[in-house]
Amino acid sequence: MTGVTLSSAGLDPRRRRILFRCWHRGLREMDLVFGQFAEAEVATLSEAELDELETIMGEEDNDLLRWVMGTWPIPERFQTPMFQRLAAFKPDFEYPADPASRKPE
Repeated sequence: MTGVTLSSAGLDPRRRRILFRCWHRGLREMDLVFGQFAEAEVATLSEAELDELETIMGEEDNDLLRWVMGTWPIPERFQTPMFQRLAAFKPDFEYPADPASRKPE
């Protein structure tokens, strides 16, 4: 899925890589959650927050989906401000995958 609307031109290589990985998770729902979260937040995250986001991204999509949607309890190791921000982020699940099909705001 390629839903990126944020230009990565002004981002450092690590942030560009994270943005790309967030939009290419494997499950469409996780692409939308992580991709839209990264577009909104990646440019302003601290190095420590980027470290934590990368750790979270290392988990299985099905587990992450259950934690984010609240169907499974969040493991203690992820009961952190970063995971709470991610879980509280409300993606637009109607977000078109093809940027050309998006309506101008």
